[in-house]
Amino acid sequence: MKGLAFFLAILASVNLLAQSTIGVTQYDNLNTDGYVLFSGISSNQTYLVDKCGRKINQWSSNYKPGLSVSLLPNGDLFRTGLSASSSFGMGGGKGGILEKYSWGGSLLWSYIISDINQCQHHDAIVLPNGNVLAIVWERKISSQALQAGKNPAVTSLLSNQEVWSEKIIELQPIGTNSANIIWEWKAWDHLVQDFDNTKDNFGAVNQHPELLNVNYVLQGPPTNSDWLHINSIDFDSANNRILLSSHSFEEFWIIDHSTTTAEAASHSGGNAGKGGDLLYRWGNPITYGRGVAGDHKLFKQHHASFIKSGFPNAGKVLVFNNGVNRPGGNYTSIDIVDISQAGNPFTIGTTTPYLPESAFGHILQPLQPHFMHQILEAFIH
Repeated sequence: MKGLAFFLAILASVNLLAQSTIGVTQYDNLNTDGYVLFSGISSNQTYLVDKCGRKINQWSSNYKPGLSVSLLPNGDLFRTGLSASSSFGMGGGKGGILEKYSWGGSLLWSYIISDINQCQHHDAIVLPNGNVLAIVWERKISSQALQAGKNPAVTSLLSNQEVWSEKIIELQPIGTNSANIIWEWKAWDHLVQDFDNTKDNFGAVNQHPELLNVNYVLQGPPTNSDWLHINSIDFDSANNRILLSSHSFEEFWIIDHSTTTAEAASHSGGNAGKGGDLLYRWGNPITYGRGVAGDHKLFKQHHASFIKSGFPNAGKVLVFNNGVNRPGGNYTSIDIVDISQAGNPFTIGTTTPYLPESAFGHILQPLQPHFMHQILEAFIH
């Protein structure tokens, strides 16, 4: 694993305002040179520091942070902010505001995605062309959930009689506070269920790994409307693919970004010829009716990302496996998954899960079973 550098951030527990001592408390000569970018969860400030704790830069916003912040190649800062709107309550990972600042701290662009029917949450990234990909909740009322074949015994228990589905939108920033939506993918367009045979999406779940089982429940009936809880997004520019992590399904997915929006809503088109259907998924094949308990590999994971060119294991997927309710005891690991074992293009058997059978490698293994955190994330730096 030498040559890989990771930044670990406890995003939901960093509270700068509550700390009496700020500074480096541990320094190992084996650490990798570089910088650390972070926002305290209760602070409107974003800091860039070196590994000795010296402040390199600081940015001020009118908003407390969402759960995404990044430094762009030209030195601009991109961050999500927490909307004051009551839309979607205080759903886990709520954001609603996208901001870009210059190195000198000037606000260059701000855009709000927060209303009664939608809200940006968790992650957003800037693409090489300057466009932005954002994860967005999409509200579905109970009648829409029933029409999609959701079991009413499950739907009746959901908060406020509604379901929060997910969509991915690509924004082209315009001016200082506007944007064009130039591409969109919706999970709701790619559902399957075996509960109600009067609905168009009725089918055998285990014969449709490219679709999402609208009635999948991990453990007992859900009382949270946040049905899929996508908590990270990454982009593979070489293959024009998007990588998503679903906390609730305990797996990561790959979808095609080469489609048009119309194709992304269908089951055909794009480079892979499958429209917006899932090209690949890994971590919990029980979600699509395949495999056995031992094939369940991810447990409340965060931040799946493609390992970039120039690093060892480039092209593989790095994922922070939080290990919540992991069989054999709760412990956290950083897993590397060799998705190439599933072929190119990705293929799957008629009854088996997607390959590989297990992760390629694990980091933090020496810490097991003493180290586990529910919301810690790993970033390749």
